[in-house]
Order: sequence, then structure tokens, then C-alpha cells
Amino acid sequence: MGTLLNDETAIFRGIKGSSIFRLAAALCFAAIINPAQYVNLQEGPAEHGIGGGYISEEVLTEGEEGIIISPVSLESVSESETINVKRILLYDTHTIQRGDNISNLAVSFGLNQDTIISVNRITNTRLLQVGRVLRIPNQDGIFHTVRSGETLDSIAERYKADSEAIQVVNELFSDRIAAGVEIFVPGARLDWARLQEINGDLFLWPVNGAITSFYGWRRNPFNRSVRQFHNGIDIRGSHGTPVRAAMAGRVSAIGYDRVLGNYIIINHNSGYQTLYGHLSVIRVRTGTSVAAGARIGDVGNTGQSTGPHLHFTVYKNGVTVNPRPLMR
Repeated sequence: MGTLLNDETAIFRGIKGSSIFRLAAALCFAAIINPAQYVNLQEGPAEHGIGGGYISEEVLTEGEEGIIISPVSLESVSESETINVKRILLYDTHTIQRGDNISNLAVSFGLNQDTIISVNRITNTRLLQVGRVLRIPNQDGIFHTVRSGETLDSIAERYKADSEAIQVVNELFSDRIAAGVEIFVPGARLDWARLQEINGDLFLWPVNGAITSFYGWRRNPFNRSVRQFHNGIDIRGSHGTPVRAAMAGRVSAIGYDRVLGNYIIINHNSGYQTLYGHLSVIRVRTGTSVAAGARIGDVGNTGQSTGPHLHFTVYKNGVTVNPRPLMR
């Protein structure tokens, strides 16, 4: 009997020991396969550092199928942390239809006018031709021709742009750019005066009246056998009609000339100057700042003139240009 009990006890102990070993092995294997079931990843204080617990960047939720691991919601990212995607420059095309203008094209394609004008090298938006094919870029910006001494950073600073974005959009492999190279500056805008010039909205009419003589070659009104270059336009006006500043600026000179008679010269931004001749009265002094549309003199018939009118000349960087395309 004692022998039998001893044998049964030994067998029981053998079975028990084997079962415990198998159970322990199974638990270890499960822990290796899915440790998250047995380890609390959120234990420990919230701050990082020595002694801090492990903080998971994933959200653990328990559902019908067990523990589900999902990424933290992007809604928690503030607007200031929004990623600014930098893109290379790509183009679509558009053929100009009757009724198209730069303004409505800009709205249609979600771009500003400066972009379409610069990319297509448009010099006068009033002269767009039906059938012309325009390049439509995938982002706003303008082209810039690199000048001697300019760097990627200096160009970015000039246009308040991102130098890295300039590098990406132009696929540049260095921040050094040779002079004369044309690059696209994302987000940049045209100079205000340049945009107004291209749109034909730069200058007010200094006098309301018909043009009696245009800019360019003409016969001398006092000697019809002689052809000469007329460097401005003549605008008809009654004697004493107010003459107004075509653009805000500062009076740089007033005086009398044998040909122009009484005249005024005004300096403006972006290298522009305007001259008003044949005046009967000068109403400003040298150094005076004038607003666009301010009365500066009166129409007259002084100097070499065939009748009361205003001679109006526009200079850009010291060279005369045709005023008519620049006037509203």
C-alpha cells in the first residue's frame, strides 16, 4: 500500500511539474509575440527624462477584436505646424478665347495676375491676342534674372521668399547661381509700378481732351518739310484748363524753355519722370510733393505752340517712352 501511494505521488508530481513547465513556456512565448498585452505602455510620469516611463506615440483602444493600435489624430496638429510642400515648376496651357483677360484668367486658374504676366512675358495686358497659347504654372511666382553678385539668400530676401523653396522649384543643386540665369521665385510679386505699367493703369490723364499729336516721328508743325521725333503726346485743352499730376511724386524742376514754354518736371517712383509743357501758369514749386490728380498748372500756349494744349512726356530711367499705353 505504501509503495502504491509513493508511486501515485511520484506520477502526480511528474504530471504537475510538466504542466507548470508547459504553462510557463506558453506564457513566455505569448509575451514575445505580443508584449503589449502584458506591458502597460503608459506607465510612468508624462515627462521625458531619467526615470520617466515609456510614452507610446500610438493610441491603444480595446474593441471586440482585441487591442487596436492607431496613429495619433492629425487634427491635433495646429495650423502653425502645417507642412508647406515645396514643388518643382510644372505647366499647363490655355489658348486665349474672345473675352479673356488677365483678371478673369487669374481667377479661373487660382493664380495672381503677376504670375501669368511674368511667366508669359506679357508687356501689355490690353493687347492679348485671341489664339495665343499661355503657359499656366502650378504655383504663384515670377521669374527673376540673376544679377552679378546676387545669391540665393539675397534673392529670397528681396522678394521675401523661401530660399529652400527657390532651390527646389528650380531644381538647383547649389546655392550659387550664375549672373544672367533666369529663375522662378515662388510666391514673389511684381513691383507695383511695373504691374500698373503692364496693365496700362500707371498714369492719370493730366488733362481731359483729345490727342492731337502722338508719340513718334511726325512733320514739324512749323516746317512741314522737316520730319522730327515727337517725344511726348499733345493733348488739346482750353486756355486755363487745370493740368494735374499724372502720378504722385516730387517736383524736380520748373522753368521756361524756348520750345516747351512754361514747364514742370515731376519725379516718381521706379525711375519715372513726367514733363508738362506749354503751360500758361505754374502752380507748384521745386521740391513740392504732389498727389496724383493734384492741380499743378494750367493749359497754355507758351513756347513753340500752334494753340492751347498740353505737351506731356514720360521718361523711364532718363529715356522717353510712349505715354499712351501707360495711361488709364
